[in-house]
Amino acid sequence: MHIDTIDEKIVHFLRHISVPVARFALFVVFFWFGILKVFELSPAGPLVIDLLQRTLPFMEPTLFLRLFGGYEMLIGLVFLIPGLERAAIALLFPHMIATFGPLIFLPSVTWSGFLVPTLEGQYIIKNLVIIALAFGIAASLHPLHRKPKA
Repeated sequence: MHIDTIDEKIVHFLRHISVPVARFALFVVFFWFGILKVFELSPAGPLVIDLLQRTLPFMEPTLFLRLFGGYEMLIGLVFLIPGLERAAIALLFPHMIATFGPLIFLPSVTWSGFLVPTLEGQYIIKNLVIIALAFGIAASLHPLHRKPKA
């Protein structure tokens, strides 16, 4: 078998499985990290609470952490359901805004120097990969049917 044929078969296979694998990966990350917050076991919990106290100090921290974790679990579950990709991405958008918040509102926690993120900062910046994965899923969708102009 020629290398071009092998390459073609591998690419075809990866195209076939890439979206389901991406959806499952997003489910695992969001559901797993979310359930850790719900049970107050997440190492990100203190960061979430610090951000909450800086931005929404009127909300009870434990309740917010559990709601935030539940929201993450919901995002993960919705990514698994065929046909709900648009809803999952819509849920993802405000979550990403919130998760990038510490880079701005908690710089002493997320940066050790100019363009040098702490471990917490790196944890947040890796969300760019999640955004790119969601874009890839969105790119695989068929456009919604438009109503013809009358």
